[in-house]
Amino acid sequence: MENVLVVGATGTTGKKIVQLLKASQYFEPVAMVRNNQQQTEFEAHQVKTVMGDLEQDVSHTAKNMDKVIFAAGSGGNNVKAIDQDGAIKMIDAASKWNINKFVMLSSMGADQPEKSDKLKDYLKAKHNADEYLKSSPLNYTIVRPGSLTNSVGDGKIKLSKSLNEQGEISRDNVAQTLVRTLHDDAPNKETFEIISGDTLIGKALENLK
Repeated sequence: MENVLVVGATGTTGKKIVQLLKASQYFEPVAMVRNNQQQTEFEAHQVKTVMGDLEQDVSHTAKNMDKVIFAAGSGGNNVKAIDQDGAIKMIDAASKWNINKFVMLSSMGADQPEKSDKLKDYLKAKHNADEYLKSSPLNYTIVRPGSLTNSVGDGKIKLSKSLNEQGEISRDNVAQTLVRTLHDDAPNKETFEIISGDTLIGKALENLK
């Protein structure tokens, strides 16, 4: 079993990731939490935790971890501190502890943030974090979904390095994709976009290779 640190474990998508990892025979989730209440909630469900706040020092959080999923988000508040600087801190922590893979939940549009009106600051922050990860010594996968919905996932997506179209995707399917990319046979050092589609997640990842 590999220990997977879930950054953003208390968020809507993060909680789904933790549940998937908990059900997996390969991975053990470790939820990064900011306070005792969050810690108690996860530990009540037999999920390990580590204390860490992206606006503080997080260099200790990746100790004894094998892989990291970064699914934290500012929700539009404090974009630079969380989506950019927080992600960069976690990449540094992962590098320090020589983790095997860093999976980044990014966003469609992060490749060209200047083209967005409303989300320019957010996408710029995601872009900077993605570029920092690419230049790091880490093995990584960067996943850029379209607009997130809360509809029930069907395990099917449309995936390409560049989709050239807008679209939505359920948080369920995003969480499944992120967890699938943890596997050793999943694409490494790749960046790709996903929206709802007709191809099973595993097959879509195979096709990318």
